[in-house]
Amino acid sequence: MPERILRGRRDLLRFALATALVAPRLGFGQAKAAATIIAVRVWPAADYTRITLEHSQQLAFAQQLLKDPARLVVDLEDVELNSVLANLPEKISATDPYVKLIRAGRNRPGVVRLVIELKGEVKPQVFTLKPVGEYAHRLVLDLYPAQPIDPLMALLEKPRGTETATDPGQVDRLITIAIDPGHGGEDPGAIGRAGSQEKAVTLSIAQRLKKLVDGERNMRSIMTRDGDYFIALPARVQKARRVQADLFVSVHADAFIKTTARGSSVFVLSEHGASSSAARWMAQRENAADLIGGVNLGVKDRYLARTLLDLSQTATNSDSLKVGRAVLGELGGINALHRGMVEQAAFAVLKAPDIPSILVETAFISNPEEEQRLNDDAYQDKMAAAILRGIKGYFARNPPLAKSKQS
Repeated sequence: MPERILRGRRDLLRFALATALVAPRLGFGQAKAAATIIAVRVWPAADYTRITLEHSQQLAFAQQLLKDPARLVVDLEDVELNSVLANLPEKISATDPYVKLIRAGRNRPGVVRLVIELKGEVKPQVFTLKPVGEYAHRLVLDLYPAQPIDPLMALLEKPRGTETATDPGQVDRLITIAIDPGHGGEDPGAIGRAGSQEKAVTLSIAQRLKKLVDGERNMRSIMTRDGDYFIALPARVQKARRVQADLFVSVHADAFIKTTARGSSVFVLSEHGASSSAARWMAQRENAADLIGGVNLGVKDRYLARTLLDLSQTATNSDSLKVGRAVLGELGGINALHRGMVEQAAFAVLKAPDIPSILVETAFISNPEEEQRLNDDAYQDKMAAAILRGIKGYFARNPPLAKSKQS
């Protein structure tokens, strides 16, 4: 064999040996570190069940929906099978509408398989979320019913008594109020110093308001969420529009960087910028709820997107201001007002083009004294009653147009 070929081979061998010796120090050739599942959270609801897996780093996954029996299988690559995954069966409630059981096991080297046994046919949406707020990476499994729940049909199917209009000469049909408890599920909202979560406070006040509204002979209500689960901001608006609501009331509990901030507020949508820097900051914080709660950006609702861009909101915004002033006036009777006027900002949840919409900040949960009041049953009752008085005062002066006659 020619000398030059031997020298070439010797050089190649020396390079290979050198690379083998150096590679471990540089990390070349080492296996990728496995991702760790930090936590698993399950949020069952009639609307859908959400399963969230929080993990330490990005991971690859594959999914398949199987029948007989119905189950969703998700393979997680480069994931450690740890105690969090081993305890998955404990996460499922017997009352979950869609999930019977969830379990995890090692499918093959480097792959953990999740098997979610279903109670019926579902339409799953599986997607990832990047780290935000207090959360690391998240893999989200949203299990929607194969036949989506129609909020209008659900409202019409509810048993009714002998409701009649209190003043047939003024109001000859049922008034439908959409009540929107802010935040929920993965999104706790603001958290007070004592640990109170905005999502729990808003749900409790909203439930009290619903009870009062439904007690009125010419009113009925629908909740955008009736439990601890996440609903995207556009979906809240869509629910209100599906039931042809006459009013949309979003319930929140304020928070600010200074614990001395206090008082109740009412906000409406602004077409021309925020009424104050604080209002702008508040809208940005509330609009970030979809990032924290986790929205599947791969699913677009073209119809909703188009209606939210509708510029014919002038009349609706005028009515929003009227009802906002009526409610704010009533809130001033039970709590100090943060400002003596209805504020305006670009809140995404107020963008229904055909429904007067207000956002009520019941009090500052970031203020220790007001946080305590927000957890008081008597204060929650007073807050719900004040909101209803404002609503009734508005409709007494602005009877709704006839569109859904009482039967």
